[in-house]
Amino acid sequence: MHILSWNVNGLRSCARKGYLDWLGACGADIVALQEVRALPEQLDDEVRAPKKWHTYFSPAERKGYSGVGIYSRRAIDHMDTLLGKDEFDCEGRVQIATIGKLLIANVYFPNGSGKNRDNSRVPYKLAFYRCLRKKLETAVKQGYRVLCLGDFNTAHKEIDLARPKANRGTSGFLPEECAELDSWVDGIWTDTFRHFCKEPEHYTWWSNRQGARERNVGWRIDYVLASDNALPFVKDAFIFPNDKGSDHCPLGVEVKKTILK
Repeated sequence: MHILSWNVNGLRSCARKGYLDWLGACGADIVALQEVRALPEQLDDEVRAPKKWHTYFSPAERKGYSGVGIYSRRAIDHMDTLLGKDEFDCEGRVQIATIGKLLIANVYFPNGSGKNRDNSRVPYKLAFYRCLRKKLETAVKQGYRVLCLGDFNTAHKEIDLARPKANRGTSGFLPEECAELDSWVDGIWTDTFRHFCKEPEHYTWWSNRQGARERNVGWRIDYVLASDNALPFVKDAFIFPNDKGSDHCPLGVEVKKTILK
């Protein structure tokens, strides 16, 4: 099975840039999208419900903001979109999809930067991380094999962004944000891409300014994390930096089909 994740930075915009062609050619069994930024009824019919796909959307209460969506070749057994706290649930950031013994958490993690780029949302961001981790680790204890994927809005280590020294004071690479990711991977979670690839200069997001993508001045802030009991089923992890349509690129994992059983 191939499971892909992509922050599309507005699905309507991405659709105008060829999203449906990409979807048809990507070979995925499941595609998880972040930053959909549209209500389902605002999407064209062929985007909202393409043939041979089951689709699920969880929008934010605020129009044109946040939102996540899943496209799956097979029906989802159960879908949960709530963390149980209004301050998180109103922003449409989470889909927790169960298929057999596999649980996929499709997540658009908050950015810590406030309206004035003052890092004022960092406490909210870290509280979101911790609330989600608690919920997912409960699912692991219940026997589910969990993949947590999406836009984490944090570059974990210096290897994960092109200019680490220049960005130590920027949300996305603050010490407390990196420490929060440490607490995940020092526990039961594995960064699947780094499990297979230790090389630098692999990124998933680039600024739209000054030709950053062409020069590969980017950040790796999108991940697929596997719980300890899911990791043995992960065969490979990959990033597709040449796939356009957003300021992020798609990424994903190949897993054994037995992860469902």
